[in-house]
Amino acid sequence: MRILAIHGVGHGDARSDWQPGWRSAIGDGLKAWNRNAAPQIEFLGYDHFFEQHELGAPAVTEALVRLAASGLFYGITDLFRSPRGFADMLEGVRWSAGMVAQWVAIEELRAQLRSLLAAKIRSFQPDVIAAHSLGSLIAYDLFKRDETAHRAAPLCDGRTLLTFGSQIGNAAVRAIFGGRIGAVRSARFWWHLYNEEDDAFTGPVHLPDPERFRQVDTLFDIEGWADHDGAQYLAHAEAVQTVWQDLASTIARGRSMAPAPVSLASAHRRAARAEARAASQLRALLVGVADYPDAASRLEGPVNDVFSVSAALQDLGFPADGIRVVLNDRATAAGIRERLKWLLANARPGDTLVFFYAGHGAQIPGYGRDAEVDRLDECLAPYDFDWSRGRAITDDEFCALYSQLPYEAQFTAMFDCCHAGGMARSGGARARGLSPPDDIRHRTIRWDRDLQMWLPRKALATRPDAQNRVKRSADREAWTGSSGAVRRLGRASALWLPTDRDYRRALKATGHKGPYTPVLLEACAEGESAYEYRHGVTSHGAFTFALCAVLREAARRRTRRPLTFSGLIEQTAARIRAVVADPQYPQLLCPEERLKQPIPGLRR
Repeated sequence: MRILAIHGVGHGDARSDWQPGWRSAIGDGLKAWNRNAAPQIEFLGYDHFFEQHELGAPAVTEALVRLAASGLFYGITDLFRSPRGFADMLEGVRWSAGMVAQWVAIEELRAQLRSLLAAKIRSFQPDVIAAHSLGSLIAYDLFKRDETAHRAAPLCDGRTLLTFGSQIGNAAVRAIFGGRIGAVRSARFWWHLYNEEDDAFTGPVHLPDPERFRQVDTLFDIEGWADHDGAQYLAHAEAVQTVWQDLASTIARGRSMAPAPVSLASAHRRAARAEARAASQLRALLVGVADYPDAASRLEGPVNDVFSVSAALQDLGFPADGIRVVLNDRATAAGIRERLKWLLANARPGDTLVFFYAGHGAQIPGYGRDAEVDRLDECLAPYDFDWSRGRAITDDEFCALYSQLPYEAQFTAMFDCCHAGGMARSGGARARGLSPPDDIRHRTIRWDRDLQMWLPRKALATRPDAQNRVKRSADREAWTGSSGAVRRLGRASALWLPTDRDYRRALKATGHKGPYTPVLLEACAEGESAYEYRHGVTSHGAFTFALCAVLREAARRRTRRPLTFSGLIEQTAARIRAVVADPQYPQLLCPEERLKQPIPGLRR
């Protein structure tokens, strides 16, 4: 068996003993299942290419910020706000963060590395490509582009790809591939080892087509950066039980009393095909937060809203055991994240999925290059919300799940909240939005000496280049806010490339249609408030009450022309106007082809 090993970040200077460690881990793993295994291992070096490009260049710094802001990693972002700054930080993580950021930022570098790896594969003809960290990005970049361009004879044809300690799930990395990671269809199989304690911008990978892909959790936690160590991944007990057993099954054994290793790749493919033939599922996650710890922030209607939506969904055919509910003090940031994984992580083509949230929304400052606030991130405010990213549900982490959904799945997200800050209006109706405390608000404003007034910081009053991809002003406000500096929920803007041309090139090179975009139903437009409504003696969100009334009526009538998403939002808006005096215009945002689709459960 020939194995091509591709190191991760900075092994040229960072460690001198990594190759013997890898050889030992690979050999021991295979011999645990087949004592005759004698793998021929060669290594690919590439550090010298990075020395040709400046590590501290502005584009690289920006890429590093985007890596840290993906929502999968919180620690490095704090370093940007420290007095030491970026320059000092580089010395500590030069061979981990900096090289990945260079790869993200510099297309010329990526092209050089693709050519290097392609030449090595042609000369060595490996059976297995074992790629760690940055090496996994180089391998995936080559294989996806190559199998799209050379469908008849792709380089990865019949080979096994093993990735570990990989940043491929990070939003900034996925943006390079057009916002979506797909299967390497020409490979025999793709094994991915994931350690949630690995701090080097890694993240889990969820593929829309998992027939030839399996992620294996290899948990280990070693002080410092050692939980990114490649040999630790390769020698992990779970890797031995899965990856090395599968690969050992392809090697002639001779006579042995030991149990024969199983081809787990073949077994996985059979199971994936059987699951794909199974009936599609209807699942929903409903979240309501009313009893916030701060008495002044408490609401009256979210719990009632959750039960109303559950009833409406069951009228539409959702099974009761397919609906999960989380309320009040159980709806923490960690609790919501865990249940979102249940809802979205293993979705299949044909599944119908709904996420509903009733509670407060907010906007928190997002940091860019040089520790400056350059955007506002819309977020949902869980029970334990404290104006930090770790205790907020932002689109950075939300899109890591929904953007990878199968295109044939139907995912609808409904938000009965607002993000412009809220206060009780006359008559007692409460708005579902939080105004930031003054110390948080100070991060977004500046003092104008000429006008002697507080104004928005310049970065928040100008449109970043990437937002110019949205051509029409009406669409631009819906996607990025009127200023162009708002990262809005459900838009996957963290996956955008600077220009539409860059984006289309990435789609063409990787052979997909871009990130999945959900159907979004929002209680109000940007700058408006989402109000509560008192129905007799019972409080609801005005949006949810109107929406559920329309859905229940449609479920009862079952006409020849079922209710569509565009019809739903129009009828909901009319009902809101009847009970809310202030402007509140519900919003629908989705791919154009879904506007006229029937509501799930109303198809005849």
